[in-house]
Amino acid sequence: MSTGVTAPGPAGKPLVGSFLDLTHRPLRTFLAARRDYGDVVRFHAGPPGLRAEFYAIFSPEGVHQILGSEAANFRKDNAFYDELRTSVGNGLLTSQDGDYQRQRRLIQPLFTRRRVDGYADAIGLEVQSLTERWRRTPDGVVDAADEMSRFALRTVARILFGADVEEAVAVVQRSFPALGAYVQDRGYAPIRIPRHWPTPANRRGAEAQQALYSICDRIIAERAVRGDVDADDLLALLGRARGEDGERLDPAELRDQVLVFLLAGHETTATSLAFALHLLAKHPEQRRLAQQEADSVLGGRAPTAADLEELPYITRVLKEAMRLYPAASLVGRRAVAETVIDGYTIPAGAQIVIAPWVTHRHPDHWDDPDRFDPDRFLPEQEKGRHRYAWYPFGGGPRACIGQHFSMLEAVLALGVLLRDFDVEVVDRRVALAQGITLRAASPMRIRVTARGGGS
Repeated sequence: MSTGVTAPGPAGKPLVGSFLDLTHRPLRTFLAARRDYGDVVRFHAGPPGLRAEFYAIFSPEGVHQILGSEAANFRKDNAFYDELRTSVGNGLLTSQDGDYQRQRRLIQPLFTRRRVDGYADAIGLEVQSLTERWRRTPDGVVDAADEMSRFALRTVARILFGADVEEAVAVVQRSFPALGAYVQDRGYAPIRIPRHWPTPANRRGAEAQQALYSICDRIIAERAVRGDVDADDLLALLGRARGEDGERLDPAELRDQVLVFLLAGHETTATSLAFALHLLAKHPEQRRLAQQEADSVLGGRAPTAADLEELPYITRVLKEAMRLYPAASLVGRRAVAETVIDGYTIPAGAQIVIAPWVTHRHPDHWDDPDRFDPDRFLPEQEKGRHRYAWYPFGGGPRACIGQHFSMLEAVLALGVLLRDFDVEVVDRRVALAQGITLRAASPMRIRVTARGGGS
């Protein structure tokens, strides 16, 4: 028997509830909901007869229940994950239960710190290529969002595919945005038209999905024919991965993991890097501190994995960028059984949203929360903070397997870019859009000027 009470929430519009606010202004709507109603808010959205009810949870304590202490009660069972699963397969991001446990057992050994540190050379090659291209930019103006998306995609594709990077990058750049928009639209639509109906949206989604499946299937098949027993890229390692009883990933499972790694491995890191550059371009004092550290540690050489521990200020810059602009700014779950969060009843079957965008700005845990201040992440500051006041990589049994890789890539890349370039802001204000991940919906231009020295 529940001991909680019913959560408060906005009434919304008479015919559609909060549907329009949540569709067009989700980040602003959730921030206002926490301010007006507290840490557990009940929403209604959609027209009569199709109206959905869900609960938004904003407190670190509530997030801990959902991701950590009661994680088994909160599943990835909602329309968005259904659509994502159908589009990119049943990989680590979308799988559940036995499928997830099996995949995690097979893949976890490939993401140890020692193994991931071996990817530093690939990161260095791609950031060197980026700096060379920036030096050739006539007016020095680049769009940070576009540039970091391209860099992060090329990096993860190189680590996945090795020499097959060029063709894979071209297909992913063309197809992932279209498939992401399709998933997003269907995931939040009150009525989902069957995928086999020949509507323009369904055709675009199917074409994008087929292009991604085809390039992955072709590379996997060619690898099987060649028998690259000595290859050490991630695809080869995934293909050779074995469980204690000899279990392995079949070709379809291999493709699903590759697609998830391509999606999760580039969009999240790209978001963090782009906003870190944009924030530093607007804050010269913090930029100078980061550049001094980069100059001192990196000198004129290529970065190595050992440099990660020697770049604490740049690491704090990235963490603060992830606080203000978390790539996964809204995350969904479904409650299996009734429970109580922060004193409010969450019914069995209820749809749940947790919002790093809001929790990362919670005034009970962050002073002046909209201010950019990397020193929030000094060790003494982090020590006294709730574990789930900052959770860009999730938490609990499904915490992101690629967290160390993401930080290694982002810190090393940002260090090299700041060593080699001054950055100044061009577009001070950037519109945001909430898709599969947070993204810029308007130009995010910065001006880059080559500094003395560097590589």
